[in-house]
Amino acid sequence: MNVEIKKCNLADVLTLQQIGIETFNETFKDQNTPENMKNYLEKAFNVDQLTTELSNPFSQFFFVHVNNEVAGYLKININDAQSEKMGNDSLEIERIYLKNTFQKHGLGKLLLNKAIDIATEHKKEKIWLGVWEKNENAIAFYKNMGFAQTGTHSFHMGDEEQIDYIMMKPLI
Repeated sequence: MNVEIKKCNLADVLTLQQIGIETFNETFKDQNTPENMKNYLEKAFNVDQLTTELSNPFSQFFFVHVNNEVAGYLKININDAQSEKMGNDSLEIERIYLKNTFQKHGLGKLLLNKAIDIATEHKKEKIWLGVWEKNENAIAFYKNMGFAQTGTHSFHMGDEEQIDYIMMKPLI
């Protein structure tokens, strides 16, 4: 299995849109109404929104390729790009998604370690993320990787308010 992590740029916006919609839909479509999924996907993964996010100097996206196929992606934020005010000593993993067929092959750990490496390069003291309280597989993965729940925040999926656990891992 040939695995490569590659930083995304503006030329990757359509591929990012495709993998973003596919992986989010695979992960959450069974627990949400079609209307809420449609509304969220149109808002979060439209080309203008993704172009804005790709252009933010405090956000970065990375694809993980397996045998030259995009298997998933990572989005990280620092400083003012973080979705919650966690301070300039923090790095946020906003998105880490893999296609279902590529899960359970160590790729999530690879992407997570990429985020930790970047946090270390930027001299961040902690790394954090939000994960839906009903996403038990992801919660177990993050706990196994040394994250602990430190709080909660609201996530709006269309007209439904959902609760995300805030999970954090100290780096020093």
